[in-house]
Order: sequence, then C-alpha cells, then structure tokens
Amino acid sequence: MKVNTGHLTYCTNIHPGKNWSDDFKALQENFPVIKQSVSPDQPLGLGLRLSNISSLELAKDNALTEFKQWLKENDAYVFTMNGFPYGEFHRIVVKEDVHTPDWTTDARRDYTIRLFRILQSLLPEGMDGGISTSPLSYRHWFKTTDHFEQAKRTATLNVVWVIKELITIAKQTGQIMHLDLEPEPDGILETGREFIDWFENDLLPLGIPAIENSFNVTSDEATLLIKKHLCLCYDVCHFAIGFEAHAEVLKELELKGIKVGKIQISAALKADLDKPEAEKESIKSSFQTFNEPTYLHQVVALKKDGGLIRYSDLSPALGDFENQETTQWRAHFHVPISIKEIGVLESTQDDITTVLELQKNAPFTNHLEVETYTWEVLPEQLKLPIAQSISNELNWVIKSNI
Repeated sequence: MKVNTGHLTYCTNIHPGKNWSDDFKALQENFPVIKQSVSPDQPLGLGLRLSNISSLELAKDNALTEFKQWLKENDAYVFTMNGFPYGEFHRIVVKEDVHTPDWTTDARRDYTIRLFRILQSLLPEGMDGGISTSPLSYRHWFKTTDHFEQAKRTATLNVVWVIKELITIAKQTGQIMHLDLEPEPDGILETGREFIDWFENDLLPLGIPAIENSFNVTSDEATLLIKKHLCLCYDVCHFAIGFEAHAEVLKELELKGIKVGKIQISAALKADLDKPEAEKESIKSSFQTFNEPTYLHQVVALKKDGGLIRYSDLSPALGDFENQETTQWRAHFHVPISIKEIGVLESTQDDITTVLELQKNAPFTNHLEVETYTWEVLPEQLKLPIAQSISNELNWVIKSNI
C-alpha cells in the first residue's frame, strides 16, 4: 500500500511452501484477510519470495498469466521480491545453507536473473523494482584469507553480470530494477561498514571497466549505472544485532551516493546482562526457548569495554553465557515487530522506530517490507493466527505515520 514515504508490504517468506502451488495457495488463503485488515480501500503490495523451484514453475506462461489475473482481482501488486533463500526455507534444517548456492556459483546468478524477469513482468508501470539477496556468501566456509578473497571476487563478478542484465532491461523497456544486497551476521558482508567498503573497493573496480566495455559509456556513467542498479537492503534486525549506528550508516551512504533499495522492517531479541544472578538465569532460560534447529540465530554480545563478541549461533553463545565481560546480548531471531516486551527479554523495536523516524524526516528509499519469517518456530505464547500476526505488524508500521 502507498504510505507517506513509499510502498509498504510484507515478505511472503513467512508462508511455508515447497513449490509455486504451495506458495500460491498460501497467498490465496491469507492475503485477502490481511488486505481487509490493513488496506481495504487501496491496493496492497506483496513482497514475493520464490524458491528456485517456485521461480521455474511461475516463469511458465500459464502460471504467470494466472497469477497476474489473481493480483488484479485482489487489488494486489508486486514491487519487491526476496531472492535470498534459494531452496526450501521451512520445516527443514536451513542454518548456513540459507546462502546455498552462494554468489560464487552460476546457479545463484541464473536464479536471480530469472527472478528479475518475473518481476519485470509483474512490476506496475512507473514503479522501480528490487530484489534482496544474500551478502555474497557465508564467511565461515572460507578458511584462509586467499580463499575468502577469491570467493569475494568471484561473487562480485557474478553480481556485475546481473547489473549488466538490469542495465540492458532498462535500456530496452525503461524499467528500473535494482539488486539489494542484505548484510547479515556471518555473511561475507555482515555490516554496513563492510558493504560500503566492498562497494568502493571491490564492486566499482571490477564493475566499471566491464560496463564501460559492454555499453560504450564513460567511467563516470558506468559508476552511476552501478549505483542505480546495486543497492543496500537495510534489514533493521541485522543492523541492530551489530549495534550499528543507523544515522551514521545512512549518512555515509548518502554522501557516497550509494542507495538503499529497501528497508526490511524486522526485530531481533535483546537482553541486558548486568543483572543479579537469579535474573540472569531467567534470561538464559528465556534465550534457550528460542534455540531452535531450523535457522541460524547468531548472537552479538556487547562487552564492558565497548567491543563485540560474535557467536555463530545461540548454542555456542549459551555455552559462554557466564562470560563476565558481556553486558548485553542481541540475537538473530526475527520476532514480531509489534511486540517489545517478551518476558524478561526485549525486542529491538526501538531500532525500528529510529530507522522509521530517519525515513520520515529524509526518505532514503520507497520500498518498505515487514519481514518476520520465523512465525512457525516462534514460542507458542507469541504465535497468533498467521494472517492476524502479519496484519498486526503492518498496522503497527502504519500507525508510525511513515
């Protein structure tokens, strides 16, 4: 739906589905209820998530025609997609395989281009479209500096390939679409700092000559084309986990002319640890209830000296819970954004409020997407019927007058 600073939607990765038939059924069951609750009188957008299998099935003419007709009949539209998880994303062990296949592979590149072709077909006239994606790969797969740097280079070349596809589409059709890289803990790019450094030190040096040669443009024109088609996906949960200063990151992006393609409005778990022992035990037990086997739940701990300790998942973090140097934990578990207090734990809802205020005061993107994919693995006391849960989150954002 159109809000003051852009278009608001929710990401359909909250719905489990192994193929397009499952995905479409979930939309047919839930979207009309959600739309009636949050946007009864104007069109409501969809943040479409397609696995590789779903994308192959939807790309067929009949399926795409049927879906476009359904969108029309239900006053719905697609302007953003989630191309991060390639395979199944529910009811199996996902963990670090959410990055598989990573950007070092042809499979990731070809899947992403297919998603853009689908988005091109669905995108309303006059709107820009974006697809969020993995931050190149999972950093712990690369055991040496040389291996890590080679993977980053190969991945960046595949990203440049996609940018060239997007430039070609823009020249042929006038449609502007962008790939939105999403830093997250333990990705090759896990912070705003690393994304900006990669953009300047890896992407531009590899991308500018490739685009100069392919499109017969100057170096400055190639730079502008890269900045038009490669953006940042600002996942608030991920930036909150890293204790990142939102205003500083966004200011540096603006100064360097690097765009934000989408805000993913999402919340993590957090708790202050400077508590009496009995309260600390209760906090530890509460984090344990979120230690489930499907997704990675990276933890970043703030130390008394201001430094950070990064844990790859809740299990190793819980094993170091007695560390006397830590004062606060933040854990990667996308909890409903409309909830701030979760027993003795809290969500990082305040970070969302901060980012939405920055967006209201000086809009830096026109794509806003609520992303709470963990509904199926939430503790039972947090789990509402799925359409009601999504509606509550969207209505919470709408009330912010964003």
